[in-house]
Amino acid sequence: MALEVRWLGRVPYREAWRLQHELFTARAGGEIGDQLLLLEHEPVLTLGRHSDPAHVRATPAELAARGIELIRVERGGEVTYHGPGQLVAYPIIRLAERELLIRPLVRALEGAMIATAESHDVAADRRDGYPGVWCATGTEGPRKLGAIGLRIERGISYHGIALNVTTRLADFDLIDPCGMAGAEVTSVAREAGWPPTQAEPSTASVEHAADVFARALAERLGDAAAPARLAEASRPAEASRPAEAARHPAGAAAV
Repeated sequence: MALEVRWLGRVPYREAWRLQHELFTARAGGEIGDQLLLLEHEPVLTLGRHSDPAHVRATPAELAARGIELIRVERGGEVTYHGPGQLVAYPIIRLAERELLIRPLVRALEGAMIATAESHDVAADRRDGYPGVWCATGTEGPRKLGAIGLRIERGISYHGIALNVTTRLADFDLIDPCGMAGAEVTSVAREAGWPPTQAEPSTASVEHAADVFARALAERLGDAAAPARLAEASRPAEASRPAEAARHPAGAAAV
C-alpha cells in the first residue's frame, strides 16, 4: 500500500489545518489514498482539545507583540509550540485498511522520529508514560526532542508529530512543553553539536529530516517501498472550513 508523501515547505498553521480537513474528507470518501504531509510552520501555539491553557506561560499581550497566535484544535495532548526549524508531519491514514490500531500507529511515528534523529547521529528513545521522543532518557534530566498529538475520526488519523531539528529553543519558554512544567526541550542541532551557523532555523534542515522521516515511517507501516522522493504539493486555492471534520463522530480518543 503506497503512502503519498508531500513536502509543503513553510506553511501558516491555519492553512495546513484547513488542508488536513480537506484531505480527511477526501480520504473518508475513498477519493484518495493515505497521505503524509511534511512541513514547518510559522511560530504558533496550539492547544489540544482538552488541554489546560494555564500551561501557556506568556500573556496574550506578549504573544500579540510577537505575532504568535494561540489556537485550540481537536488533537490530543497539551500545549505545543510550532515554528521554523521544526519538522511537522501530518499522517492522514485509514487505520483499518492497514489493519492498524492507534497504539501501533503511535509507535510507528515515534520510531520514525527516532530513526530521523539517529540519521543525524543523535540518540533518542521513548520514555515510559511520556509520549513523544526524548534524549538522555536514562538520566535525571531527560530532554524532549519530539512531540506527538493525534486525532482519530471515522477510523482516520490526522494531526501528528513535531520534531525539533533547528528550532529556536528559547521559544519554548512561552509554554510548559506538553503540559510539563520545567521540562527541558532540545533539538537535533543542539544534541549533535552543530555550529551556530548550521543550528539556526532553516527550511533546508527540515526538508532533509522530512525525507528521512518519510522513508522511516513508510517502512514501519509496511509499505512495499519507501517514497523515492518528496512530492511537491500546491496549496489549495480554496480550503474547506476548519470545523468540517469536527462534525463527524470521533472514532477514538487521541493520544
